[in-house]
Amino acid sequence: MLFALLTWQVAGHGPLRTLDEQLGRVVAGGSIPAGLAEFFADLGNTAVALPVLSVVMVWAGWTGWPGRQQGVRGIESGEGGVGGVGTANDRAPVRWWLPPLAAGLALAAVPALVVPLKLWLARPGPPRMAGAAPAFYPSGHGATAAVAYGVAGLLLLRGLRGKRAGDGTAAARPRPPAATSTSTSTSTPSASVTAVVVTVVVPLLNAGVGIGLVRRGYHWPLDVLGSWCLAGVLLAGWCAVCDRWDGGGGRAVRREASDGAGPDGP
Repeated sequence: MLFALLTWQVAGHGPLRTLDEQLGRVVAGGSIPAGLAEFFADLGNTAVALPVLSVVMVWAGWTGWPGRQQGVRGIESGEGGVGGVGTANDRAPVRWWLPPLAAGLALAAVPALVVPLKLWLARPGPPRMAGAAPAFYPSGHGATAAVAYGVAGLLLLRGLRGKRAGDGTAAARPRPPAATSTSTSTSTPSASVTAVVVTVVVPLLNAGVGIGLVRRGYHWPLDVLGSWCLAGVLLAGWCAVCDRWDGGGGRAVRREASDGAGPDGP
């Protein structure tokens, strides 16, 4: 709804577009250091965002592969089945490759969505971009940064959550007390701190990219805000796909667990 409102105002030269251009001129002539603004604006380049996401995708696949192996061993050994008897239907298959693959596809979808909108709306850029083709709404740099760093953060959070779940499963097995206390004290706090850092840094990073784009006169504020709306749709789609089909603690697994707790369940 917000994206539809913004697009309507931009396409129809509404009052919000007028206010947007006034705000853009104020920010572009503001006191934010130009070098710092340029640094953050450059983080929206595909040449920067894609390698960052690629590293996280490789990490997510690397950490997800042991979870897939544990899931297979659990099915073969009969863990998780009713009455201690496990079958292939008792546990959803762990598609460890799905979250990283969906992350790459989400980033690839950015130009497929942004470029047609830019050409259709043909919004002129700020004064600094005079002479450039009128194709500035929504911001490609803003959408690229929001999707790349956003889905990278979600991959990290998902991997850390899976690691904590694996640590909890391992802790439930018999082991020496010293080993149990050591693993609990080292893995859980560090994972929690990392999750907090990711949750805080990713939004601040994208805010810096957006401000940098406006401060350097590359985009109007609504260009950036519209790109964030598109990125939100792609990130929500990524979450829905992973929760539904990856089998590693997503919606399908939760549904099976609720079904098992029914009248015929334990």
